Amino acid sequence: MKRKVLAPLNDENADPIVITGLNNSFGSNVVHENLDLTVKRGEILGIVGGSGSGKTVLLRSILGLQKPTSGDIHIFGHRLYEGDETTTRQIQAKTGVLFQSGALFSTLTVAENIMAPMMEFTRLSRREARAVALLKMSMAGLPLTAADLAPSELSGGMIKRTALARALALDAQLLFLDEPTAGLDPIGAAAFDNLIRELAGSLDLTVFMITHDLDSLYAICDEIAVLADRHVVEKGPVSQLEKSTHPWIHEYFHGPRGRVKD
Repeated sequence: MKRKVLAPLNDENADPIVITGLNNSFGSNVVHENLDLTVKRGEILGIVGGSGSGKTVLLRSILGLQKPTSGDIHIFGHRLYEGDETTTRQIQAKTGVLFQSGALFSTLTVAENIMAPMMEFTRLSRREARAVALLKMSMAGLPLTAADLAPSELSGGMIKRTALARALALDAQLLFLDEPTAGLDPIGAAAFDNLIRELAGSLDLTVFMITHDLDSLYAICDEIAVLADRHVVEKGPVSQLEKSTHPWIHEYFHGPRGRVKD
């Protein structure tokens, strides 16, 4: 049976992500309470927060992996968890995800990992999908000689770049990054930051990035949203957050590992 080609969503004027009144609870543990967040088109947004602040839960909710207790999440103007299967697949085809560990399929080669979304969502033949995969490898800074390597043969940096190439396989408009520089040395992390910034600019991407890396926040983020006290307590450029009087934000930017010197 031929795979169905998905028609584009009618979303020309919609913000990529709009979250209103989001609540997430696990028994008596309230993770999010009346959380609001809007991510503007073309923005690179960094998400920060302390351990247990709900960054991963928020990401899973936006990706449709975990239904919130209540509240609304709109992606490209379409409400999650209420659309039909076709709309859900349309949204999935317009988003790409780079998980912290890379989450590559261990039994597939680099090229096959990148081809996987194309085989799921398009009518491309394997030969055509491989050609596109090689292009995405180049975009992600991977040598084409790595195409037939297994994930176990890759360095940490190459795993990240393979996962990034897979996230971009369907020409995603919205890119989710979960701790993209975690585990990389400072030189490798800086190179990866530069790559994200260049791709976001050249491909007109909107980027939602969870990170603890202060260097990444300063280098590539247009704005930063801070999760604390069960919701987004502040959102703005780093220059604004450096002046915040919120205890956690002040400690984050002015503490022992912060970059701001009082």
